[in-house]
Amino acid sequence: MDIVRIGCLGAAKIAPAALVKPAGRAPDAEFRAVAARDPDRARAFAGRHGVPVVHRTYEELLADPDIDAIYNPLPNGLHAEWTLAALAAGKHVLCEKPFAANAAEAARVAASAAGTDLVVMEAFHWRYHPLADRMVEIVASGELGPVRRVEAAFCFPLLKRGDIRWRLDLAGGALMDAGCYAVHMVRTLAGAEPTVRRATAKLRTPGVDRTMQADLEFADGREGRVTTSMWSARVLQLSAAVVGDEGTMHVFNPLAPQAFHRLTVRNRSGRRHERVKGGATYDYQLAAFTAAVRHGTPTLTPPDESVANMAVIDAIYRAAGLNPRVGATD
Repeated sequence: MDIVRIGCLGAAKIAPAALVKPAGRAPDAEFRAVAARDPDRARAFAGRHGVPVVHRTYEELLADPDIDAIYNPLPNGLHAEWTLAALAAGKHVLCEKPFAANAAEAARVAASAAGTDLVVMEAFHWRYHPLADRMVEIVASGELGPVRRVEAAFCFPLLKRGDIRWRLDLAGGALMDAGCYAVHMVRTLAGAEPTVRRATAKLRTPGVDRTMQADLEFADGREGRVTTSMWSARVLQLSAAVVGDEGTMHVFNPLAPQAFHRLTVRNRSGRRHERVKGGATYDYQLAAFTAAVRHGTPTLTPPDESVANMAVIDAIYRAAGLNPRVGATD
C-alpha cells in the first residue's frame, strides 16, 4: 500500500499530538476515521481535526474495509481487549503505552500477533527519536567504562482528581502511566532484563500509586533505579542516567527532546554537552509504524519487548506490596 489509512479508537487527548499532527506531515499515512463511545464527542473531534469518517462504535470502525491500521489510545485496562479485537479484524495496531494492564495480558496479545502478518507496536515514542539512538550508542561505545548503574525518572503533577489515570478499574497509577517510560528507558540502556530488589509506593487511593521508586539489579551485578510520580513534592523530573567506572551520562528530557534536551557526558577527558537534532518524537514513531506496515521493517517496540516491560512493572507492584493491574481480558 502507498498510504496507511488509520482509524482511532476514542477521541483521546493524546491523539492530536500522537497521530493527527504526525499523520498530517507524513507522506504515507492518513488519519481517516474515528469512533468514540460518545458519538457527539467523536463528531466534534473529527470536525476539529479534519477527520473525514466518524463511526458510531468501535466495532463499526474495526469492520471498515477502508481502514488498514488502528491507533489504540484507550484507557490502560482496555488496551489488550481492543488490540486483540483489531487483530481479529485484520488490522495493524499502534497501541499506546502501557501495552496492557499486566504481563499476562501482554503475552496474550503477543501470541495473537505472532500468528498473523500484522504489525503490533507499542507507542514508546521516545525510543524512535535520534536522541535515544545516541544514548544507546554512547553506552555501547565503552567510553563510560563498565556500566555500574542505570537510572530513569519521570515525574509530573496530575492534579485533576477525576482523571482516568487514577482509576484502579482502568489499570491506573503512576507506574503505569509515567513509570512505564522509566522502566523502558532503564531496560533499553541496560540492554538486559532486571529483577526487582525493592519498591516503595505512596498511594493516591487504595491500590493506586501516586509515587513509586524501585531498585533493580541485573544478572551481571549492575544496579538500576526507577522513579516516578504523578503527585508528590518532586514536581517535575524527566531524566535518564548511566554511571560507569570511567564516566557518566546524564540526559535531561529524553521523553520529548524536540522541546528541549541536554545530554551531558563526564569522563576523564572532561565534560561535554550534546544536542541531538531532530523533530517530534511522534513523527519518528509514526514513520516507523508505517514502514513496518508497508515494508515489513522491524520496529524497536514489538510485542515481545512489551511483554518484558510489563513483567518488570508487575514485579515492581508486587515488591511494593500492591497487586499488578487487572485488565478487561483478565
